[in-house]
Amino acid sequence: MPYKIRKQQYKIAKDLGVEIKPSTRKGKKIDVLRGEDKISIGATGYKDYYKYLETDEELADDRRRAFSKRHNCPDKRKGSAGYYACKLLW
Repeated sequence: MPYKIRKQQYKIAKDLGVEIKPSTRKGKKIDVLRGEDKISIGATGYKDYYKYLETDEELADDRRRAFSKRHNCPDKRKGSAGYYACKLLW
């Protein structure tokens, strides 16, 4: 079953100047399309902020902070897979 992209994620993608679609690559959640370039992000076996939000908003916020710190989100190079994962999944 493909990953369900939320409306908020589409809005964030638009603000970033990219298009997103459910990934065609096995084991990935989202394909980020920027012109001719395609980057696949998010492993399907792991939860993300929006998955956590479905059950517990406080837990989702805690997991978001932990992910951001663990993956050093503020310092990601713009346009990298890590950058889009931080912006679109967390």
